[in-house]
Amino acid sequence: MAQLSDRLNRLAPSATLAMSQKSNEMKAQGIDVINMSVGEPDFFTPDHIKQAAKKAIDDNFSKYSPVPGYADLRKAIVAKLKNENGLDYSISEVLVSNGAKQSVCNTVMALINPGDEVIIPAPYWVSYPQMVKLAGGTPVFIETKIDQNFKITADQLEAAITPKTKMLIICSPCNPTGSVYTKKELEGLSEVIKKHNDLYVLADEIYEHINYIGEHSSFAQLPGMKDKTIIVNGVSKAYAMTGWRIGFIAAPEWIVKGCNKLQGQYTSGPCSVSQKAAEDAYVGSQSEVEYMRKAFERRRDLIVKLAKDIPGLEVNIPNGAFYLFPKCNSFFGKSDGTHIINNSTDFALYLLEMAHVATVGGDAFGAPECFRISYATSDENIIKAMNRIKEVLMKLK
Repeated sequence: MAQLSDRLNRLAPSATLAMSQKSNEMKAQGIDVINMSVGEPDFFTPDHIKQAAKKAIDDNFSKYSPVPGYADLRKAIVAKLKNENGLDYSISEVLVSNGAKQSVCNTVMALINPGDEVIIPAPYWVSYPQMVKLAGGTPVFIETKIDQNFKITADQLEAAITPKTKMLIICSPCNPTGSVYTKKELEGLSEVIKKHNDLYVLADEIYEHINYIGEHSSFAQLPGMKDKTIIVNGVSKAYAMTGWRIGFIAAPEWIVKGCNKLQGQYTSGPCSVSQKAAEDAYVGSQSEVEYMRKAFERRRDLIVKLAKDIPGLEVNIPNGAFYLFPKCNSFFGKSDGTHIINNSTDFALYLLEMAHVATVGGDAFGAPECFRISYATSDENIIKAMNRIKEVLMKLK
């Protein structure tokens, strides 16, 4: 009998995409489902960016692009890193890919050998450990708790490092928790990292601009860390451009060359029109980025307030991204007479079936006592969804 490869059989499917698909199927049946499972801004791409894409089509940007991306886009990224982050890169230290997801995967595949260990703080974005497994590496998880705002400490990091450790993957602002590392916290972690010559940091900064503490800190800004850091970023979250599929890495040139070699063999350069749109995102007006950030902050305040009014949920205040990650384990073992809640996956399915609100269980993120709600939706939807959740949770005894 035909078999899929062992490589593929080692991977788990994406739980976030599975919940989104399930909610879409219910919607197709005419059920009024509020989808709060996906990490996608509900805003449309700003008009000036769309105009740039239309112009690119008229100007016949319809040929293969260079594997690392157009030089003009990489120059725009270099300028962004200088102006916004105070970092000096050349265009040979930047590689543009088909979304930040590919940027992460490129980096892992380029640096990790079978048997290498990759430290991943939990809760984590669902794809990190799967990408490490794809490369033959071993994910090593550091558990964090809600009372430490889901952030690792320098002591925890030091304790997790072994002679096999090759990489730390850190996401700030974080998906799924919304936690943001301060400069001081990153300095503490960097002191540990610098003690280990062959340890690199993959810094996923895709939520950089959805930040409510007023400053974004990057590992690459810290003394001695630029040569050990691979920044991953892109246009999807800040500019509401998820479907355009443009991400990038900024890293030491030898790493960029390695990722370029890999990308040249399995996707080549990203979409030509999307690149011209992304270039305009970086060089054009940033006013809509701030408009969206303020809207997300208002929604954060709203959903935190409503979630704290639901007995049994434990809630912290996220400082970035657009997710709330409450503890729901007080409901485990409870039942409404028909459904029994054994874990966070059961909990999320119960909310979908009974409240018609799509969320994602924390099992998929390495935090089985929690669940994730995306508040990248309207105030009206947030109010309606949280009222529905409160109502169905009151039925659990």
